[in-house]
Amino acid sequence: MPRRRSRPSPPRRRSSRNSDEPDVIARLRQEVCNRLRWIATIAALAGVAVVSACSGDDDRREVVRFWAMGYEGEVVAQLIPEFERRNPGIRVELQQLPIISAHEKLLTAFAGDALPDVGAIGNTWVSEFSLLNALTPLDARLADTPGLQARDYFQGAWDTGVIGTTVYAVPWYVETRLPFYRRDLLEKAGIAQPPRTWAEWKVAMAAIKREVGPNRYAALFPLNEAEPLLNLGIQSPEPLLRDDGRYGNFRSPGFKRALGFYRDVFVNKWAPVASNTQIANVWNEFGRGYFSFYVNGPWNIAEFRNRLPPQLQSTWMTMPLPGENGPGASVAGGASFVVFRKSRHQDAAWKLVAYLSQPQMQVRFHALTGNLPPRRSAWEAPTLKDDVYARAFRDQLERARPTPKVPEWERIANEIKLVGEQLANGRLSVDEAAAELDRRADKILEKRRWMLDHRTIGAAP
Repeated sequence: MPRRRSRPSPPRRRSSRNSDEPDVIARLRQEVCNRLRWIATIAALAGVAVVSACSGDDDRREVVRFWAMGYEGEVVAQLIPEFERRNPGIRVELQQLPIISAHEKLLTAFAGDALPDVGAIGNTWVSEFSLLNALTPLDARLADTPGLQARDYFQGAWDTGVIGTTVYAVPWYVETRLPFYRRDLLEKAGIAQPPRTWAEWKVAMAAIKREVGPNRYAALFPLNEAEPLLNLGIQSPEPLLRDDGRYGNFRSPGFKRALGFYRDVFVNKWAPVASNTQIANVWNEFGRGYFSFYVNGPWNIAEFRNRLPPQLQSTWMTMPLPGENGPGASVAGGASFVVFRKSRHQDAAWKLVAYLSQPQMQVRFHALTGNLPPRRSAWEAPTLKDDVYARAFRDQLERARPTPKVPEWERIANEIKLVGEQLANGRLSVDEAAAELDRRADKILEKRRWMLDHRTIGAAP
């Protein structure tokens, strides 16, 4: 739900016969303001932002409108007062966007010329909004901000905001996925160390399956998520799309090897052919040993700490994602700050981005949300450096990679999920799945090909 920072109301003026505003006008004005506040409240509950002219007649601070998604958009409000204290001439007007409708709301605001000054958007949306010419290039700003430099960021996270050679976004928080595992069950199955390669992972899963029997499994790769297969596929030395994002490249040897590994997990019954929604409670099932490996994101550190009983707290750990020949790459997800091109408050908006990007602010934000900082220096804080469960994520982020930078990527990722489900169910072979992914991706990218080719033809002499 959108939220607006509240401020103390200005002192009420006393009316007198010598007042410039007679009592009747003052009462009428107050009634109008009350009605506007009521309308704003109802609109806020409906997810619509309404700015009331009665919210601070004597407040002449520069207003920066900031949109952020989901729970993060709620929690970041706790960091705003300190920014306003440091910048007394600026007031931040924060609106929280529901995650499920944030993309649509941003596009609607773009069409209506109503985008905010600064926003936190999904990393995979940067290419789309840069293509719409909605984002301010940030290279000049970064050059003038010594405390905010690319070299302190994990490369994969930083690269999500770079389109061509231009920086359009600065990472706010970064997500990636890796296995949570039951080390006690691995030891019981005779596996002394967590696996580092796909071959070692297969050996470990086979050993666990032999140990736990037919009614339990070694791993959970939820079929309603694209991430398990995508994180295997992004390890391929070949790009996921080819020819400047014109065509799918899923028939490449590297991605087909990922498909083969994924298929083997289900063919050998190391993982159930199931989605998250078919598992009553993934944390309880992990605790009772229904599966021993669970590839998921950093938010589950807090979930396992809170949900598993005390006697199981020493039995689980995190590990880097195995790769073909050693620890493998993974997808760099998360959200990034952008300054919208039509903002009339570019300087103030950038001050907010720079403030929230400071390592100490990222550490505070991590403490509030559990989200991972994209800056290496923030990981020197004891709360992160000494967290044994976060260490694997710190290691994994050095190998995180951005997904292809095309506006159509999320649609293609959904097809990866759907085709992966058919592969897991045995309805497609590896070759058929690779060909089907290319076919679906090529269809989705048809308009992109036309636009790129048209641009090339139009530029020809």
